[in-house]
Amino acid sequence: MLENQEEIIEVLSNGGVIVYVTDTVWGLGCLPDNKTAVEKIYEIKKREKQKPLILMSNEVYNLLEYVKPIPKIGQKLIKKYFPGALTIVTEKSDKTPDYITSNMSTVGIRVPDNEVFAKICEIIPGHVLATTSANLSHQMSAKTYIQAKENMTGLADLIIDDYGYIAKGLESTVVGVVGNELRIFRQGQIVLDNADL
Repeated sequence: MLENQEEIIEVLSNGGVIVYVTDTVWGLGCLPDNKTAVEKIYEIKKREKQKPLILMSNEVYNLLEYVKPIPKIGQKLIKKYFPGALTIVTEKSDKTPDYITSNMSTVGIRVPDNEVFAKICEIIPGHVLATTSANLSHQMSAKTYIQAKENMTGLADLIIDDYGYIAKGLESTVVGVVGNELRIFRQGQIVLDNADL
């Protein structure tokens, strides 16, 4: 799996943008500390500047330095649903650049449950990607390699094969955790029940 590891590292290290499968839909991402690459994602997608990107990794530990200590209710959700189709929006730390969060004080973090994505994070510098879905704004999310290629050929620098690890096609659930309060911003693949709230 991942025959082109050196190419992936090289593209990202040089400010490039890559397309990859996750457990939900196909993603478009770059290294979070590269402002030019982040701006390129906004250009590619024609995305409104007030819509933040999120941070994803293969391990929650890689994401913890980008956020302030996560409230207990958030930690409970992480234990239950990471890796998986849940994005937790929580207070960011100083390590998370404002250009990723649209100048907001919070950032979304997620650990997808997909082996190809996990392998990409394992090999790249810092093990974290600033990411969004691999489609133009107001266009349907890409659910297959073919759709991702249709959406992103000629725009992204590299489209990585899914090696048979298919995306389920439904976006992640997005939940905000501030203090001990939960706010559901988007109901997606994971349905939170009363036991979570």
